[in-house]
This record gives sequence, C-alpha cells and structure tokens, in this order.
Amino acid sequence: MSEEEEPGWEVEPDDEWGVAVIATVGRQLRLRREAVGMRAADFARAVGYSEDMVYKVESGKRIPRPEYLDKADKVLDAGGLLAAMKEDVEKVRYPKKVRALAEVEAKAVELQLYDPLSIHGLLQTPEYARALLMMRRPAYSDTEIERYVTARMARKSVFERDPAPEISFVVEEWILRRPLGGREALRSQLQHLLEAAKLRNVELQVMPMDRQEHAGVDGSIEVLKFADGSAVGRSPALANGRPVEQPKHLRILELRYGTIRAQALTPRESTSFIEHLLGAT
Repeated sequence: MSEEEEPGWEVEPDDEWGVAVIATVGRQLRLRREAVGMRAADFARAVGYSEDMVYKVESGKRIPRPEYLDKADKVLDAGGLLAAMKEDVEKVRYPKKVRALAEVEAKAVELQLYDPLSIHGLLQTPEYARALLMMRRPAYSDTEIERYVTARMARKSVFERDPAPEISFVVEEWILRRPLGGREALRSQLQHLLEAAKLRNVELQVMPMDRQEHAGVDGSIEVLKFADGSAVGRSPALANGRPVEQPKHLRILELRYGTIRAQALTPRESTSFIEHLLGAT
C-alpha cells in the first residue's frame, strides 16, 4: 500500500515547533537525494511511494512515516543520519495539544483523575477511543480520528515508566454500562480496566449510580504532582478550565477528589463490580 493510500498526516499550522521539524526533515531528505544525484521519480520508485508524496515530504507538507525514513536512509546511503530523525518526527505525528499533555504526564509522580463523561483516555482501548472520536460533532475526518487514536495510545507509555507514577482513577458506573462502540467494544474495555486495576501503581474505583451524595457534580478533575513538590490541576468548574498551580486552587481540587474517592466503591469492591458487569455484558 502506498503512502497516499494510507491516512496521511499534515502538521497543524499553529504547531510552530512541528512545522519547523518537518521542514528541516524535508530539506535534509531533498539535499541528500540531490547530493547523490538521484531524481525524485527514481527515489520514489526506490522507496515505494509516489513522486507526488516525495515532493510533499521534501517541502514539509507531509509528515514522513518511520518506514519512509528507514527506506530513504538505505536508498540514499545516509549511514543512519536520516533514520535518526524518526524520534522527533514521531512526536510531531501527534496533535500539539495531545503532545503537550503527554509531556506533562510523563513528568508526574502522581496522577489523580476523574472524568464523569467517559473512561479516561489513559484507560481507553483503541476501539473505545475510536468510537468516542467518531461520535464527535462536528465530525472528525478519518485521518483525524486515526491520528488522535494513535496519540492517545502513545500516552499509555506512562504506565511503563520506571519508577512508575502512582495513578488513581474514579470511573462512573453509568459509563461502564453504556455500550459505546458496541457490546464487543465494551467487553474489551471492561477487560482492559481489570488488567489496569491489577497494576501495583494503579487504583481504580467505581462511583455507583445509587449514591445520594456526589462531590463530582462540577465535572472532571485532574491533579498531577511532580517530584519537586509542585503540582498542576484542572477542572471545568475552576478558573474556566485552565490549568492551575496556586495552592488555594489545588486544595479545592484535592478536597473534591478526595471526597469523590471516599464516596466511591473501594478498589477491591470496584474490581468485583466490573467483573460482575463483564459477566452480564
């Protein structure tokens, strides 16, 4: 399958760093190709992509895939110089706002996360994430959906860190019952939650629908704490949803989150609850 037949990704115009990276990579590819005296058409045939795609990559209009850079490095005998650019290019493949979020999550030593509308992104399976993105209005294009799914799955590297951060999730019962994406997608998602709950650094709690008191009525809560003692939080009910770092704002968020956890099922009860739902799905 050619590059044009696959989802092709472009850099977001307001992503200044991304635009600069892709422009530099494209320029290096073109200079290397010209240095060895290879025409674009010949290079396109050698790497298995269209000539038009080669021009788009070299002009910084298209983000090259990792395999494109590997093939280019070999065909142009670059000795690993072109392939070495894959790390920066891989980061640019993700949307700017998702990339920024992942960078913050990667530095946190503790994460406290509550989402009243859907399973948190760090816990989503690709099928569940794709189903959610397909429901957005105005609708995303297929290319945008795949790009966001890929970026969301890449954020899961937070679970693989060593030492691993402490992560706490609170999930609403109604979310676990609604078959977004279909019954099979829900089953897969519930199974994934049970696997995540087994991790020693993860605490997963379910907020039952029969609770008569709920401290999460003001919306989602995110609190990330860092090794130097600093923290950042966010909630739509505080500072218009902007990230906050002031102690007075963080105290409010932690008070709400702590109360939500106290009102929810314990981690052990939550695991049993999810197992019961899985059996009934």
